[in-house]
Amino acid sequence: MSGYCTIAPGHPIHGTYHDTEYGFPQRDESVLFERLLLEINQAGLSWETILRKRAAFRAAYSGFDVDAVAAYGEAEIARLMADAGIIRNRLKVLAAIHNAQVIQRLRASHGGFAAWLDAHHPLENADWVKLFKKTFRFTGGEITGEFLMSLGYLPGAHHADCPAYAEAARHQLPWMQGQST
Repeated sequence: MSGYCTIAPGHPIHGTYHDTEYGFPQRDESVLFERLLLEINQAGLSWETILRKRAAFRAAYSGFDVDAVAAYGEAEIARLMADAGIIRNRLKVLAAIHNAQVIQRLRASHGGFAAWLDAHHPLENADWVKLFKKTFRFTGGEITGEFLMSLGYLPGAHHADCPAYAEAARHQLPWMQGQST
């Protein structure tokens, strides 16, 4: 399944992310927002580039605070477009702001982003993609699939014999619910 398991373990950039985050469930809104924002910014680039810029993204996007990003206006957009530490793509910047506003609305409609994900689970990948395209901006098939796989909503993050697979599975991954592991 995942070729990531062959290159990431022990890698100075990918290693920790692979071993402790990728494929592990998350509930914290800022972590979910971060993952979505990073996946969107990865489009057309390598994941290593995004991981190298992760701290800069965190600083640029107010620590991935949904309310702060949702309130960004023209001054913040200009600041982000001038920030060489992140990906300076206007469509991606605008998507981050829009998606933060969507997440705010998910609090009222579902109790939060994690609850919204849970309310739609399980879906097939194609149905998730349709839902994400209808709900968020800049979320095509690959972005949506990687986002959901990175959080354990879809299988495939790790090889079955990868130590990270066993560790992630201990956290009751959504895609494993109802299956024997």
